[in-house]
Amino acid sequence: MRSRPYTALVAVAVALTATACTAQNQQQQKPKAKAALFKSGSEISYEKYGKDYPATKAKDVPGPCSYESISRKDYSGQTLKIISHAVPVIGEPTQLHAKQFEDITGGKVEVVNVPFGELHQKILTPLQAGQPAYDVMFYPSLWIGDMAPYLAPVPKTYLNSPGMKDVTKAYMDVATWNGKVVQYPIDGDRHYLKVRTDVLMDPKRQAEYKKATGKELRVPRTWAEYQQTAKFFSGKDFDGDGKANYGSAEVTKRDDLTFSAFISRAAPYVKNPDVKGGVFFDAKTMKPLINTPGFVRALDDMVKAKSTWAPGGANFGLGDEIFSFGGGQTLMSYSWDDAFIQAQQPDSRIRNKIQAAPLPGSTEVYNRTTESWDRKANQAPYFTWGWTSAVAKPSRHQQMAFDYLCFFGNEANTALDLTIGRFGVNPYRNAHFDPAFWEKQGWDKGVAESYVHTLSGMEKSTNRVFDLRVPGVNQYMSALANGVAAALAGQSSPQRALDDVAREWSKITDQIGEDKVQSAYRNVVELEDNS
Repeated sequence: MRSRPYTALVAVAVALTATACTAQNQQQQKPKAKAALFKSGSEISYEKYGKDYPATKAKDVPGPCSYESISRKDYSGQTLKIISHAVPVIGEPTQLHAKQFEDITGGKVEVVNVPFGELHQKILTPLQAGQPAYDVMFYPSLWIGDMAPYLAPVPKTYLNSPGMKDVTKAYMDVATWNGKVVQYPIDGDRHYLKVRTDVLMDPKRQAEYKKATGKELRVPRTWAEYQQTAKFFSGKDFDGDGKANYGSAEVTKRDDLTFSAFISRAAPYVKNPDVKGGVFFDAKTMKPLINTPGFVRALDDMVKAKSTWAPGGANFGLGDEIFSFGGGQTLMSYSWDDAFIQAQQPDSRIRNKIQAAPLPGSTEVYNRTTESWDRKANQAPYFTWGWTSAVAKPSRHQQMAFDYLCFFGNEANTALDLTIGRFGVNPYRNAHFDPAFWEKQGWDKGVAESYVHTLSGMEKSTNRVFDLRVPGVNQYMSALANGVAAALAGQSSPQRALDDVAREWSKITDQIGEDKVQSAYRNVVELEDNS
């Protein structure tokens, strides 16, 4: 595999060549057949590809995506072009599986790795210009509203594969647009709570907490409990290593997914099980709801949480959050799987001293119909985008592209990828919810059960939040991140900051076209109103 930095694309009409214009009409290139390089059920390991990969092995499960099946295909003379996120999160497994795919098929695979802030433009611009710059794209699934018109539907051959049929309903829904599966599932992301049980379950700590607060120390069930617990332990040395620890690690960096962290905090305040028709907008009027009381309450909570963060915590990106909790610096965090998996790495000092739990809830939830607060316990799981993959419609190598994605997500590769925290590949198949799988990786039974029960429980929820999957989603989320950042920096009150966001959202909707955004938003509402 050849990995190269991104070089500027000239995505303007004058750059369109006759080849680019007619590429999708040219005959698709098919593979030749050859002898298999693997026997059915072979043991698969990544060891030969680098010292940084664990010695874990997995069985090659028979099927169309297996090492055995893919190695029967001869793609020599063909070159597959892929764009993916920067290394390591999703970018590293993209490179690794590209190298493996080259080794067993004889084809060439070129991978371009792009920082998150540039990825949307680098993918969408050539597609909009009619240039088949890439055959395969890896990107956040919430971009589907922008990408869908340019994606090749997943052929039935792959939809009928055992691995695809095992993808959970929620993530098949995420891959679907207007009734067609146009994204190839390779990841399943959710936000949930992660805590250190060596601290929360310590009788000495429990007694100290009870004496100071009058309350029982437990895994927080509400955001108010989360704040109180984080504040109590922040600045204390609960490792005994002479260094201060802190209460909460959160993704707060404006350009690094802080909008997702904020939505996690807002979910139980804004997703009322008795009110249908949209969390981010009123689905009928398309009036933004981002500055309504539930969202304002969540931002006020987030501002107060600053006192519980580690030094530099006000500018934490996802990587910082992963290593702050996963490395034992903080007591709790609540974003993607990666911090939990990092904490469970074989060399982690807090391995098997952690627990997964649902996102904290609330004791009341805003009712936008009555414009008042309903006083009742409420929780709302947050399915937060997740990485996905897709094949470009204009690609002349669609079969090679789908074979690569099929191979990327085969059972053996996924079993190994799930255990490498930095890869960013998280459970998305029903088989991944088996505690026995995780126990085989050296996880204690209680840790494994807390993990799979938390994740599988979200699939059953009828009061859940999904991301805003509409055209222009990057503009909406950038505006939201700006508002959250302004409040965290003390430049605006939470209400004023979100009022500014609401005004900006209305402008974005007008620019894109209200009908276009509203039509796409109905897909989001349908996922959320699934009762």
